[in-house]
Order: sequence, then structure tokens, then C-alpha cells
Amino acid sequence: MELKWQVNEQKGIQEFLPGRNTVRINLNPGTIVSQAKAFLLISPTPKMFFNGFQSWTYSPEFTSKNKIRGTHGIPGPLSKLLALDHFADYHFIHYPHREGILHGVSYCYFRENDHYTLVASLNERPGYTLFTFDCEKGVLQIERDCKGVCVQNDIFTSFDLFYAQGTEEEVFTGWFDCMGIHNEVPKIKGYSSWYNCYQNISERKIFEDLEGAVKLFDPGDLFQIDDGWETFVGDWEDVDSRKFPKGLLPVVKKIHDSGFKAGLWLAPFVCEKRSRLFREHPDWLLRYKNSYWKNGPNWGGSFSLDIDKPEVSAWLKRVFEQVFDVWNFDLVKLDFLYAAAPLHTGNHGRKDDGPFTESRAKRMTRTLEFLRNCCGDKLILGCGVPLMPAFGLVDYCRVGSDMSLDWDDKFFMRSLHRERVSTRQSINNTIYRRQLNGRAFGNDPDVFFLRDRNLRMSGKEKNYLAAVNALLGSVWLTSDDLKNYDERKISLYRQIAKLREAEDIRIDPNTLTIRFRLDDEEHKIDYPH
Repeated sequence: MELKWQVNEQKGIQEFLPGRNTVRINLNPGTIVSQAKAFLLISPTPKMFFNGFQSWTYSPEFTSKNKIRGTHGIPGPLSKLLALDHFADYHFIHYPHREGILHGVSYCYFRENDHYTLVASLNERPGYTLFTFDCEKGVLQIERDCKGVCVQNDIFTSFDLFYAQGTEEEVFTGWFDCMGIHNEVPKIKGYSSWYNCYQNISERKIFEDLEGAVKLFDPGDLFQIDDGWETFVGDWEDVDSRKFPKGLLPVVKKIHDSGFKAGLWLAPFVCEKRSRLFREHPDWLLRYKNSYWKNGPNWGGSFSLDIDKPEVSAWLKRVFEQVFDVWNFDLVKLDFLYAAAPLHTGNHGRKDDGPFTESRAKRMTRTLEFLRNCCGDKLILGCGVPLMPAFGLVDYCRVGSDMSLDWDDKFFMRSLHRERVSTRQSINNTIYRRQLNGRAFGNDPDVFFLRDRNLRMSGKEKNYLAAVNALLGSVWLTSDDLKNYDERKISLYRQIAKLREAEDIRIDPNTLTIRFRLDDEEHKIDYPH
């Protein structure tokens, strides 16, 4: 590889530190970062991967004929009304929507057969590392998302990069060794309430599914209560008394008495407009250009909390104390985490050019460190989060979009953003982000289904989904009516669950056929389309 650097803050450079597989450029304290760019000259390969901004962002392998679609095609007023450009990086990264112009965040690789060239960030605190590749010119532009950040007392690292060539195992092991991150966690399996009832859960429904889980699950499995237990999103201290008249404590007790770990969903940094928090504490909300920062259309519109308000951090500490010390949950699924840090710190007024005190990536990392501190040794499953800031700070992390109840959702939804609901896209992310599993955290591919009702998938599609999740993820959850499993379904569940013991897993990235060894025999699973 030939590296050619261009760094605009020439007078601010203190050190240029090339290493065997790394390069670092430091700036002097007192520098206001204007623009930092580097260039890597490299020929396009048959397959190229560029990591998307957050958990749900569609991140397959690309060819030189592909183009990455942003929010193009969505009418501007509709996008603004629903805040669709706030789901990920659309509001601060330009999407050219041209064939052969590919971009990603934090890491990318170029693959020819089994040979990989990996280019990756070693530290995202100074700002997200943005990659843009022009396939025709063979130029990879590397840029730091830190424009306007003022370097105060500490040396500022413009770039801190790892690059290597070799097999998949060699380059990814080398990257994580260089970062000193080895986050191996035990695999978990179990149940989530979301994809059958969505918010329409109740104590009665949870107990029915728990009765089914007792027939099927092993001691120590996870039984997770998802969205719908709270009065409104944001009111995390308020249990909906119509659904759970005795609160959550007796529900958790019954889960524990059944031999399972108890998990709870919440989105700690967002609230909906109907919430008590929104009415009583509007001063807690993140503001930008004299408006509340809106995250997207979920729940009729949700808004970010400002993590730098002392009242917000104190309140969230109380929330987690209640979840763990009063209700006795063992795991929290923390969702919509990207909402905590959409802006550089200090970017709450009308200016977009700084100076700012820290990048949005450092703000995101600081938020995750705060959550880790709040949760202590309890388990965290992160979701809707930029991936690299979560490395080593969450136990498990979603790596793909939410599942749809069919293969690829409704046709009119396919023109939306890269974070849309889609089983097909979720499976692709499980496959192409597999290298993070057991290194950065335990990958959560989201749920699988074996049921026949309230679902529009073929048997082959359901079986492939369940098998991919079992083979490539650390979290294996179903979201079915477990009490309705007959002997055939129970047998199928146990058969697929055994795939979690498979060894020597090999993936054909072109056909998505998966081969593996189990009980000293060779097996393969073919993509259903």
C-alpha cells in the first residue's frame, strides 16, 4: 500500500508517527481543527466493506458498481418532519449517491477471495474516522469528524490508524490486539417480548410466555421484557399500572423462580412528547438552533436528553438503581443510544463551525462510559449505537436492523434510510460484521422466528435466519408465542440451538452459503433466495 498524507493544519502538527501497521498524527494544544484529511492509494477489489454509522445501518459488501443511498428520493419536507436524516450520519456526512463512491465509519476492508486489506481507526475519541473511496481513481480519503473542535490542554490526535493485509483472522485479530480490546463474553439465548406483541404486553401475556419458556429453555437463559412496560417512553420510573398492576418486582421474581435471567428494555436518552418527563423537564432536552433535537418518528416523535445536564445524569443513576436494586433485573437492553450524541459538545446554538469542546464521537464514548459505570457488573445489551465507541464498554451489541415480519418489509418502506426495518438487511449485517463477535462485544443479530402465525416468511427463510443467528451471534433470542410450540417446533428449536456449538464456520461471502463442523460432520446451509 502507498500512503499519501494531506493534513491542512500543518503548523499545528506536533508529531507524525508511522509504525509497522499504524500511523498517528498529533496536533499541538491550542489548535482549532479546521480539516484533517489523509489519502490511501489502493486499487478497488471485487468486494469492499464500509462499516455503517450505527447498529441498524445497512452494511453489506459492495462492488465498484454500487452506490450508497442516503435519504435521496425522500421529499425534503417529509424527511424534516420525521427527522429521518437524524437516524444516523446523514446530517453531518455528504452522501454523493453516485456509482463507485463508497463511504463508511471507523473501519473498512478490501477483499479479493480470502485476502483482506483492513484500514481501521484505533481511537474514535478525537472524532469519527470517515472513509470515502473513489473506485475509479483508486483513492481512499480518510477524514476526522472533528471540524471546529478546539484542542485545549491535551495533544489532539488527528489520525490514529491501523492497516494490515492478510487473512480475515490475521487482520482483525491484529486490529483488536493493537487496540488492546478483548471482550469475550458468554453466549446467551432466550426470549424477547417485542416482535409478537410489540408494545401490547401485560403481566398476563408475559406470564403466558414464561410458562412456555419453562418447557423449552435451560436454567440461566434470558427472558427479556421489551418496550411497552413503561407509561410513556422516557418515563422510566413509571410502570404502566394497567398492564402491570403489581409493578415489575413480582414479574422479575417469577422469572427468577423459573430459573432465568431477567432483562429489561429502555431507551435512556430519549423521550416522547406525551411523557411526563417532556412536560415537567423541557430544560433537560438537547437543543439545537432553538429547537429540541428530534431523533426520528418513533412514538410519534422522540427527543434527545442533554447528557451534560447534571439533573439528567443524576436522574438516570436513580433509574438504574431502581432497575437493578429494586426490581432486580440482571440485564438491560439500552436502545436508541445514538440519540445521546448527535452533535459536537457546544454545538447547541446557531453556529456550526465551532469552536467546540469535544467531538460527537468523544461525547458518545463518554456517554457509554457513564452507562457502564451506572450498570456496574450487570449486563448491557447496546442497540442503535455507533459501534466503535461501544467496543469493550457493552457486553453485547446489536449489529443489524430490526427484523421485519416478512423478508424485506413493505415495498414502499424500501426507499427509506439505511436503518430501516428488514430481515434481509439484518442477516447481511450479521454476516459482514461477524468479525466483531467475541472481540468488541458479543454480537446480537436480533431475534429469530419459528412460529407460523403473525408472520410472512417461508420455512426456508425462518430456518436460515435462526441458523445464521445461532452460528454467528452471541445472543440467540426468539420472539414467538412459546406456549404454542408443539413437539415439532420444540424439536426444531433444539436442533437449531445445537448449531451454537458448531466449529470451523466458513462463509462464502458471494453466495452466503455457510459451512461448518458439528459432531465431527460437515454441514452447510444455503441462502434461501
